[in-house]
Amino acid sequence: MDSDSPDVSTDLDVSPDAPWSPRRSSDTYFVEAWSDGYFFVNDAGHVATRPIRETDTEVDVFDVVRELGKRGIAFPALIRFQDLLKSRVDHLNGAFQSAIAESGYENTYEGVYPVKVNQLREVVEEILDAGAPYRHGLECGSKSELIATLPYLADRDVLLLCNGAKDRDMMRLMLAGQRLGKRVLPVLERSEELDLALEEAGAAEVTVDVGVRVRLTTRGAGLWSESGGENSKFGLSLSELVDLVEQLRADGLPLRIKLLHFHLGSQIADLDTLREAVEEAARVCAWMLEKKVGIEYFDVGGGLGVAYEAGNPEALGTINYELDDYARTVVSACKRIFDESGVPHPILVSESGRAVTAHHSMLVVEAVGRRRKDVATTDRSHDDKHPLLDALRDLSGRLDDEGAETPGHTIEVLDRIYKEAHALKVRVTDLFRAGEVGVETKARFDRAFWNLCIAIDRRLQDHDRGPGAAESTRGGDAAQSGRTSASAEADGMRDVDRLPETLRSLEYQLVDHYQCNFSIFRSMVDYWAIQQRFPIMPLHRLDERPTRRGVLVDLTCDSDGKVDRFVSAHGDKRHLELHELRPDEPYFLGLFLMGAYQDIMGDMHNLFGRVTEVHVYADETEPDNFYLDEILPGATVEEQLELVQYHANDLERRMGDLIRTAVSAGRLRPREGVLLLNQYRSVFRDMTYLKTAEAD
Repeated sequence: MDSDSPDVSTDLDVSPDAPWSPRRSSDTYFVEAWSDGYFFVNDAGHVATRPIRETDTEVDVFDVVRELGKRGIAFPALIRFQDLLKSRVDHLNGAFQSAIAESGYENTYEGVYPVKVNQLREVVEEILDAGAPYRHGLECGSKSELIATLPYLADRDVLLLCNGAKDRDMMRLMLAGQRLGKRVLPVLERSEELDLALEEAGAAEVTVDVGVRVRLTTRGAGLWSESGGENSKFGLSLSELVDLVEQLRADGLPLRIKLLHFHLGSQIADLDTLREAVEEAARVCAWMLEKKVGIEYFDVGGGLGVAYEAGNPEALGTINYELDDYARTVVSACKRIFDESGVPHPILVSESGRAVTAHHSMLVVEAVGRRRKDVATTDRSHDDKHPLLDALRDLSGRLDDEGAETPGHTIEVLDRIYKEAHALKVRVTDLFRAGEVGVETKARFDRAFWNLCIAIDRRLQDHDRGPGAAESTRGGDAAQSGRTSASAEADGMRDVDRLPETLRSLEYQLVDHYQCNFSIFRSMVDYWAIQQRFPIMPLHRLDERPTRRGVLVDLTCDSDGKVDRFVSAHGDKRHLELHELRPDEPYFLGLFLMGAYQDIMGDMHNLFGRVTEVHVYADETEPDNFYLDEILPGATVEEQLELVQYHANDLERRMGDLIRTAVSAGRLRPREGVLLLNQYRSVFRDMTYLKTAEAD
């Protein structure tokens, strides 16, 4: 797994005598800031979970990983803590119920789950079952989602909201749902859909119930700000809505507007913006209630945020509130506007999906190798007398001499030495390209250069933890991030913003590359597409000090298949604290908050397929407090090939022809040809990811 070169690279052990503990690991990976209390580091140094808020039942995640290994399940694998879905549904509905009771709001709350967030049947069924006491319904946004969700209303009196573009077939199905006595509401997004609804209502000789989506002036902020505001993709303008209501009142159309809907955008960043949007839309809803067009529901849309970024105020996707704060803001804003207008309070609806599903799903990947800068304990560059190598040795000597004379290097000295060394490297590269420096000299220079860079990086760490460093404040609000500034200093975290640009980039150049057995494009599509960061940390060895700084690279052949930006409570974090890889011992990492969109949106880059999926339930009567309810095998090579029209029979025939030609030409013996064809056939049944020693 590892090279034979010694550990002289990016060492994080900045205070060798300081004790390490699971608590310090929790601080290092900001667990308290992003986990919402569901995940923690236990005394064994493993990640653990409490998936049910009402109990103290704990499940050691690493125990789950080891159980999967005993059953021969290969990694990567997606672990779903199904109890956590119920906990999130309970928390969401409980928060609105409490806010309604506290404020004296005179109606109820009925949430709906937008299935686009994660359409997997087991997820939808778990949410519906958990939401049964609250009449928690569903929202669909496409023909396929409508077909999937409509039958689930059979024994449930819940809302099914139908957003998105609609054609005639979809409208007919929605109206059929109403005729079956179900609360199916097509939400009109465009004026053309109104005409379609009226035509189908006339043909069926029924009055159709609909919802209407309105575009607001208020818009959100961050990665999804364009989905709200006046230029959003869907929704009627305010003038179009007024025309519709006036036409409805004047012409007696066979239509009732039961619901008003708006959407501010995913991951609403702050409550002030939320309040502005709710108040603006509530004014419109109050006007419609005054017009008596049939309004029963006020739908505040989605956008309830998830703390992916651990409270980092500089991150686009960060949020500054809790779920209970969100509910209180919505309810209080609605009550104020409806009371001022003197209209009855409608039923409140929200379409929270990300906040319901994100926490329950995590991806487990194995680090299968590591690459680091070319370093050595013996500087063999002394065997080469090239003057540029001599100049680099002089810089190394200056680094040592100046360090002996002063209690620590100043940033200016380190910056000057690095710039001079880098200029020498540029000169050597130019001479190499011109043929005036040989391969061996260039290789020795590169090794000596990186050794010098590593030494400079260590001096920077010495400078960071100078007198009083542990008492200084750095990295944002420690209370919010769940990390003390003292522990941040001790763990080698650096305020890179104060460094010159040259030194600021040095840390990133020196990080190790940990190759992991997964595909970013398949399992972390939002990281690749919109740079959304996810919490990542080792699942074990958290009672040991992490001594390496690394980035994660996946199996794909694409340069974008790399994770090099990580969750932090402050600034832009370009490395992850990791442990040494040990021979013949797997090293597992957990990628958290993966339950929203990532499960369902991944593509087939390099034909990597779906990973194995495991459903886990907490149960304190079981060994280790859990049991595996269902194991869904990952995609095989044959299944992925079929999706792009490569058929196993045809491929085997072609491979057989190739082998027979080689046998006829004497390049293979017949027996070798048979073995080769059998070997080729056997791979069709393999998963698409690497087969590690544990999976053999």
